[in-house]
Amino acid sequence: MPYRVVTWGTGNVGSYAVRAVLGHPELELVAHIVSSSEKSGRDVGELAGLGQLAGVLATNNIDEALATRPDCVIYTAHSETRMMEAAEDQAKCLRQGINVVSSSLFMLQYPHNPAITFLADPLKAACTEGGSSCFNNGIDPGFANDTMPLVFTGLSEYWSTIRMREVVNYSTYEQEHTIREVMGFGYPLDHDCMLFREGMLSLGWGGSVHSVAAGLGVTLDNVYEVHERLPLEKDTHNGMGVFKAGTTGAMRFEVRGVMDGREVIVLEHVTRLTDDIAPDWPQGKGYRVIIEGEPRMEISMDMEDRSGDHAVAGVIQTATAIVNAVPAVVEHSPGLVAAMELPKITGKGLYRPLDAVAS
Repeated sequence: MPYRVVTWGTGNVGSYAVRAVLGHPELELVAHIVSSSEKSGRDVGELAGLGQLAGVLATNNIDEALATRPDCVIYTAHSETRMMEAAEDQAKCLRQGINVVSSSLFMLQYPHNPAITFLADPLKAACTEGGSSCFNNGIDPGFANDTMPLVFTGLSEYWSTIRMREVVNYSTYEQEHTIREVMGFGYPLDHDCMLFREGMLSLGWGGSVHSVAAGLGVTLDNVYEVHERLPLEKDTHNGMGVFKAGTTGAMRFEVRGVMDGREVIVLEHVTRLTDDIAPDWPQGKGYRVIIEGEPRMEISMDMEDRSGDHAVAGVIQTATAIVNAVPAVVEHSPGLVAAMELPKITGKGLYRPLDAVAS
């Protein structure tokens, strides 16, 4: 019997989550939740841009969708400016005994991070009440900086420092609100954007640093953050509009975990709107884990979608990281779950011949 799932949200990640569910042999889509009456009643295949109908109509009636009694809800609804509302959405499912996997509350990627107890504790209580499990993850925060570093340190004689790095050109990401209003692209370098307010980087990505430390059995003395921004030299046009010369066009930040008086576990992001900006910063596209030790290791994950776009490929992976984890989360004991607490997630059952995906 396949696991019955409800998808919630048809945005950037949600659309790919729907596609992944429909192609997964162990999952059955039984309902889809949307936030607006305009989308309610439309086929989810149309909303997700799949080019074909899925046979499931979207609804903005949450209770109606949850009444289908799914094994799991795949929650990808927007959360950047509605964190507590997204947490309550998830808690509503969990209290009814419905498991949740989600990319939305990425700060819960490591739910045992002491900085996010305000968010984790109510969800833990909901899990206890419903006897359900909850897994918030993705590609970053998520696989690239909680699973990759832990797996490859298993090949070490010893390690001294670990760096998890993302390098991405976001010009094709096309989540304009996130790019402009959350990250501050297109605004002056000193703009008070949400991302760089005090503690926000540690809130969002500190869990990755704490997760790796916990997985390796070390205790960090301190975690702190740094960032810098660089301006565009000329006006830049992309699918999100015009980004003016002199405004923020590249940013780099790090969340650094300190032990023995030095940074030993570091999460780094290098983000650009054009490939030529910030030439002295790390180059490339994708994710890299750098492990200093014996032996020294650099593990790279470069990805692209069918059209060769690395940013879209990352969005797909954000969706598949949670969709493919559904069976393991459903079978897990109740509570908030970190990636290291799940069995190995593989692509079992996902093989397709080349001629079946050529189009």
